[in-house]
Amino acid sequence: NCTNLCIFMGYYFLFFFLIWRIWSLVDHALIARCNMEEPIRCAAVSTDGIHLALGMKDGSFTVLRVRDMTEVVHIKDRKEAIHELKYSPDGAHLAVGSNDNSVDIYGVVQRYKKAGECVASSSFITHMDWSIDSKYLQTNDGNGRRLFYRMPSGKEVTNREELKLVQWSSWTCVLGPEVNGIWPKYSDINDINSVDANFNSQVLVTADDYGLVKLFRYPCVRKGAKFKKYLGHSAHITNVRWSHDYQWVITIGGADHSVFQWKFVPERKSKETLHIAPQETLVDSHSEESDSDQSDVPEMDSEIEQETQLTYRRQVYKEDLPQLKEQCKEKHRAMAMKKRERAPASGLRLHFIHGYRGYDCRSNLFYTQTGEIVYHVAAVGVVYNRQQNTQRFYLGHDDDILCLAIHPVKDYVATGQVGRDSSIHIWETEFLKPLSVLKGFHQFGVCALDFSADGKRLASVGLDDNHTIVLWEWRKGEKLSTIRGSKDKIFVIKINPYMPDKLITAGVKQMKFWHRAGGGLIGKKGSMGKTETMMSAVYGWTEEMVFSGTCTGDICIWRDMFLVKTVKAHDGPVFSMHALEKGFVTGGKDGIVALWDDTFERCLKTYAIKRAVLAPGSKGLLLEDNPSIRAISLGHGHILVGTKNGEILEVDKNGPITLLVQGHMEGEVWGLATHPHLPLCATVSDDKTLRIWDLSPSHCMLAVRKLKKGKKMFTNYSLESAAFSMCSQALIKYWVTLSFNVSFRYISASLFCFLVLGKLLQVNTSAKEQLFFEAPRGKKQTIPATEVDKIDWSTWTCVLGSSCEGIWPVVSEVTEVTSACLSNDRKLLATGDDLGYVKLFKHPVKGKYAKFKQYMAHSTHVTNVRWSHDDSFLASVGGSDTCLMIWSHETEGRREARQCDSEESDIESEDDGGYDSDVTRENEIIYVIKALSTNVRPMTGVKPHLQQKEPSVDERQGVVRPPVSRAPPMPEKLQTNNVGKKKRPIEDLVLELVLGYRGNDCRNNVHYLNEGADIIYHTASVGVVLNLTTACQSFYLEHSDDILCLTINQHPKFPNVVATGQVGDAGDMSATSPSIHVWEAMNKQTLSVLRCHHSRGVCSVSFSATGKLLLSVGLDPQHTLTIWKWREGAKVASRAGHTQRIFVAEFRPDSDTQFVSVGIKHVRFWMLAGRALLSKKGVLSSIEDARMQTMLSVAFGANNLTFTGTISGDVCVWKEHVLVRIVAKAHTGPVFTMYTTLRDGLIVTGGKERPSKEGGALKLWDQELKRCRAFRLETGQIIDCVRSVCRGKGKILVGTRNAEIIEVGEKNAACNILVNGHMDGPIWGLGAHPTRDVFLSAAEDGTVRLWDISERKMLNKVNLGHPARAVSYSPEGDMVAIGMKNGEFIILLVTSLKIWGKKRDRRSAIQDIRFSPDSRYLAVGSSENAVDFYDLTLGPQLNRINCCRDIPSFVMQMDFSADSCYVQLSTGAYKRVVYEVPSGKQVTEQAVIDRITWATWTSVLGDEVVGIWSRNTDKADVTCACVSHSGLNIVTGDDYGMVKLFDFPCPEKFAKHKRFLGHSAHLTNIRFTNGDRFVVSAGGDDRSLFVWRCVHASH
Repeated sequence: NCTNLCIFMGYYFLFFFLIWRIWSLVDHALIARCNMEEPIRCAAVSTDGIHLALGMKDGSFTVLRVRDMTEVVHIKDRKEAIHELKYSPDGAHLAVGSNDNSVDIYGVVQRYKKAGECVASSSFITHMDWSIDSKYLQTNDGNGRRLFYRMPSGKEVTNREELKLVQWSSWTCVLGPEVNGIWPKYSDINDINSVDANFNSQVLVTADDYGLVKLFRYPCVRKGAKFKKYLGHSAHITNVRWSHDYQWVITIGGADHSVFQWKFVPERKSKETLHIAPQETLVDSHSEESDSDQSDVPEMDSEIEQETQLTYRRQVYKEDLPQLKEQCKEKHRAMAMKKRERAPASGLRLHFIHGYRGYDCRSNLFYTQTGEIVYHVAAVGVVYNRQQNTQRFYLGHDDDILCLAIHPVKDYVATGQVGRDSSIHIWETEFLKPLSVLKGFHQFGVCALDFSADGKRLASVGLDDNHTIVLWEWRKGEKLSTIRGSKDKIFVIKINPYMPDKLITAGVKQMKFWHRAGGGLIGKKGSMGKTETMMSAVYGWTEEMVFSGTCTGDICIWRDMFLVKTVKAHDGPVFSMHALEKGFVTGGKDGIVALWDDTFERCLKTYAIKRAVLAPGSKGLLLEDNPSIRAISLGHGHILVGTKNGEILEVDKNGPITLLVQGHMEGEVWGLATHPHLPLCATVSDDKTLRIWDLSPSHCMLAVRKLKKGKKMFTNYSLESAAFSMCSQALIKYWVTLSFNVSFRYISASLFCFLVLGKLLQVNTSAKEQLFFEAPRGKKQTIPATEVDKIDWSTWTCVLGSSCEGIWPVVSEVTEVTSACLSNDRKLLATGDDLGYVKLFKHPVKGKYAKFKQYMAHSTHVTNVRWSHDDSFLASVGGSDTCLMIWSHETEGRREARQCDSEESDIESEDDGGYDSDVTRENEIIYVIKALSTNVRPMTGVKPHLQQKEPSVDERQGVVRPPVSRAPPMPEKLQTNNVGKKKRPIEDLVLELVLGYRGNDCRNNVHYLNEGADIIYHTASVGVVLNLTTACQSFYLEHSDDILCLTINQHPKFPNVVATGQVGDAGDMSATSPSIHVWEAMNKQTLSVLRCHHSRGVCSVSFSATGKLLLSVGLDPQHTLTIWKWREGAKVASRAGHTQRIFVAEFRPDSDTQFVSVGIKHVRFWMLAGRALLSKKGVLSSIEDARMQTMLSVAFGANNLTFTGTISGDVCVWKEHVLVRIVAKAHTGPVFTMYTTLRDGLIVTGGKERPSKEGGALKLWDQELKRCRAFRLETGQIIDCVRSVCRGKGKILVGTRNAEIIEVGEKNAACNILVNGHMDGPIWGLGAHPTRDVFLSAAEDGTVRLWDISERKMLNKVNLGHPARAVSYSPEGDMVAIGMKNGEFIILLVTSLKIWGKKRDRRSAIQDIRFSPDSRYLAVGSSENAVDFYDLTLGPQLNRINCCRDIPSFVMQMDFSADSCYVQLSTGAYKRVVYEVPSGKQVTEQAVIDRITWATWTSVLGDEVVGIWSRNTDKADVTCACVSHSGLNIVTGDDYGMVKLFDFPCPEKFAKHKRFLGHSAHLTNIRFTNGDRFVVSAGGDDRSLFVWRCVHASH
């Protein structure tokens, strides 16, 4: 099928437009065009070329003369569109097919008079063709029917005999036996729009919905014929036609409005063209999808066929387990409460693996730099030392490894595995540590890998349907380019060693050459006569030379993309090739290793893999001569060979062959038995062999016997065979016979155990029954469950019964426990399951879901496990991974903390080390962004800006007042105190001072800067830098919501760089999603803003050792951990951390890749590998009675030590991820914070503790946490609770739960309080002194505090013992009134702070309290909708003289008139009311109210202040206000945490204002200080006081 089409230019004519065009096919010019009144659907030219017929969308057709475009006739017989027109070959008739399901026949000579109609179709007409003699017409319709009519009458022909001899003038139908092949084999899609046959050259061209033009042979009778395809059109091709001389094909596109003209290159010419100038389109047009039965690809080799059919799909992947466990957890909540059996103290370590994966992998065996051998089997990367016969293991994978590539320097290895989102691990062979893990682009598995020559890039191929190819920059974990590879399997990928942007792939029926273009790859097929399946490929000695091995045993030699020649190299497929400096080495299915010169001209030497040449030092026996060779590698003077049978051999250049490693061949391994007295075990497999293995250090296969049937036998040594010699073939023969006689098929009886006396047999079946039989007669016995445990069983390999109930996992619906074995000392039960885990339990395993240790090395089913005779080894066999794994049993005493130990439990225990109110509150707190704030007070009614204004008396009576009136002028709204001075309005507010620190729910958020000259901390949404010498503060104000965490960069390259994380809403990257700001502390410049996917907020941030990376933890349900390159704003890696709250995650101070996270019953040790995060759970079982507690803090020591502080006050010491020691009761309460000093390694801890002589809440420890010194904080609190510590030079900085920041001297233990704040909020009460720059605040923490603005500090505080709600100075400033939440109020004398009087007449909270301007009355407003008046002249007994009644709701704010005769109240019903003092009578006359001058104005209600209410206060309110003493401005606070500055009065709605951010949600109060110098605002949620300096307008 060598005929070809070449594309030239776009052409032809009309479609669905009102215009038709005529084009020249010779010079590609537009000859004529004509506009019609209706859209045109089809066209036809009469055979003599005189007439042009056009079918219209409205059901009419028009005939024009071609010469002058005059209309001959216009006929409309149909209502639906005309879809197809055709003139008969004799020119006498025109057939018109419409969407009315009919074809009309018109006589051309009779001026297109209707001659007949064809009406047999039940759907619209799609295609038509005339016979050569013009006597028959065939049609296709929309129902997929092909019909025939006699012409010109239109009568249907049903007799097929009549049609047998009909020859068709053209073929444009898509249905019919001649065009069966244009449709794919197994689907009934109908996406082919048009067809046209070229009878002369016997080819057929089709056009389809996907923009493909395809060329087939004609006729093509069998479905799924081979074709060539041509791209160019974008989407649907609506029509295709040959030119009259068959030189051209013309196609027209629907949506792309293009006409394409293609040159037809006939078969004989295309051969010539190839030799002259190979055009890429010619080369690249061989179709990939063709799938005809007469395939020109040779019969596929059985091994390759078998391999291409492997899918590696799993029903359940290991990645699904966490999700499945979560789903099951709800069901098993109750179990978690019960005390469950602990995991065993001893553990297992993988010791040796018998097996190599050769049956479906190639080129997966290499020498490392040090001469060790690296290969893979099951889920393990193996590094084998052939001198010492030992193995080391990379255990980072969790499913079958399918491919392996080695770095050019031979110290790093890349391995790709099976998985839903398959991963590639790059790891180093010395310490077996992962360097990078690449994920996210391959589904189901990775089947081929290759490093570039410089080692920086890695190419990979996936097992998805398109065999996606990805090119990586592996160290960074970044994808450079990606492309769909091919529908067929790809076996090999190789990067060009000279040009890393070029690569090749080889596989089933393909050899492709790719080059990188930006983020994609452009591929071209290798041009060879027939497409062969390639099994191996290597680059040669120049950049354009490529050598590939085919499935037929040939070597193809390519230059660029062209096949130069082929050389016969092997009988059967060439599975492996290796390029040397001066030649090649190849290996094939014929079992021969061949050495070649550098041009494949001469075969220099061959080595046959035969038993006869096996050297005496071999570690096993060769099963058959000439096994199929799957991998070849050279190095260290030897050739390394891997075979399909799972053997690894080393061929010496002189001929002898050493067998190094071997395992079972393909097929599942089920049978396993260990010898009762000797270190031997036996296995049987589906590969029809029985093998005996040595468990001693020689690790070899001692004997093998081929069986007649390969079934899932159990093997067992008889108890008498203690003295048998393994070399005696006769005994083995006897033993095999015995094995047949007692063989059990696995399906019927899964496991059994014998009683010691040999009388009773216990059997488990696959129906989960536990049955008992008497031996030897086989009589069934019934034994009660309680008795089973009392019976002395000789062995226990059963998985059912009360003594092993706990081995079944939570997710037992998806995984079965397949095998179990009890150790000979009866203490340990080992199990194997369907997911490839080997687990170790303490025996007996009573109660569900016991704790266990789990080991991952097998890929899927572990079919059997058995202990050796002395319990020193455990043998396990994998089903499809063909491995026998030997695990050494490490008892408690001699056990080192090993990497592979993983301690698991399917259900977390509820016991988390105790209860602490602070921890519980912090865990349960839900952060809400300010924008979603709701009312802080329970308001009712209509908001002021939505209320209808009541008409005045004059307006009601229709009186119009003249503009100039003789009436006295209206008095001032407000008594102004600075009369005589020129009054100046305030035009701006500047933040001067922030009083408060967020210590109650945050931690590690106080740090030294500039070597102790400054400190940094945060409160509300403000980062505060405090200079310790001047006590001046500076602020970072770029956060839009509350800051939750703060850290500083300790690397000298980034001095004073700070990261802060804030609260947010959804993690949708919108404006309200949480963000992290990185900024410079001294100049407050923002260096980077990281918008995160952490919904709800960021609760912890930490810089890496070099300072370049930043780690953040989210408050989202998965508590995601994310690593950022903060300078670029790029996310490096992210992963779900834990289902419950993570409190802190910190980088190790010496690492950019390792960090530790701690939280609720959580400690995890993480590693960043490329762009992937790998983690290990902390292993506790090494210490008796250790339990996973809630961990609150973390610090680090040298030699990979980690310290974590717990809720119970202990500190856990970890070496790598294993617990090695517990510092019991380091503090008496939770250890909330720890700090590692980088310069000397000393560690500071802070906890919750009662101060005592010995202990304190702050301790300084040595590097190993063995000795400590305690400090007392002297705060006067009953319990000190430290939330943050930082150590400078000789000083320790401490942040407490009580919102204090204290500096403690290391030498003299002296405490200096730097920052004070209210510890609990909200702060409700605020009172400014009438003459000085001091003010009072009262909060729900039960304190009233006196602050000095000029001194920038707290002067005094009074503990009231009850939450305070309101505070007010008397007009002279000598008394203070305080209202409490319990309804009591107190009057203090300012000078002595003595109580002058106190009274409680109400049961609910006092909302506001005020002295009258003449100091005579005290007004007390409460939540009981009342205001009480007290006459202070009557003395301290404070008898109530009157009260205001009928107040519509609770009182919010109160103001006295300047003459002390009236009081105005703002209420919770959005109503402002005025009462007389002291009578308590309500004033209702608006005229009277209008003439009152007020002493102060703090009301948020009233006509004068309607403008302070904004449009978006539907859920939240303006909560507080204060008019300046000058009476020119009003400041307000609202539920969104904004301070706003307006002019006063502002009666117009939505008045202009300035807004100032910084507070959290809910401002509770706001006041001007005397002389309008400052504004003080009090925060609700943030427990902070902000002091703003007023900037007055210039004169």
